[in-house]
Amino acid sequence: MTLVLFGCRDTLFIAMVTVQRTKLIAVVDDDKLMRDSLQRLLKTSGFTVTTFESAEDLLKSGQLVEIACLIADIRMAGMSGLDLQAKLKAESLAIPIIFITAHGDEKMRLQAMRAGAVGFLAKPFDSGILLDRVRAALDIRSS
Repeated sequence: MTLVLFGCRDTLFIAMVTVQRTKLIAVVDDDKLMRDSLQRLLKTSGFTVTTFESAEDLLKSGQLVEIACLIADIRMAGMSGLDLQAKLKAESLAIPIIFITAHGDEKMRLQAMRAGAVGFLAKPFDSGILLDRVRAALDIRSS
């Protein structure tokens, strides 16, 4: 809810306006083919998507407050997905995260889920399952 002030001659009006925010999905993966594939899948499913080659690029983007759901690879050059999760948590940024990985194991999955991840999918994964996780993450963010 946003308050908007406007005037006309000697009268000041105050209006309460509801601003509808676009639910932005961010994809962070150092594999360009994976980024492009996920972007196409999410866009054709009606989502607004932005992609990043690295966790560092995401952090420098200035878009963190706009992101409603994050899909991140676990193993990337530079900062890992788990390190990104820890940094966001340390900065009190409660962005639901879905991890995707070709190199995950049960210990890594448990670590991610205990730290608050809403999904952990092994590559290759079913696109329907990913979309279900994204919708669930957006529901969490909305409540």
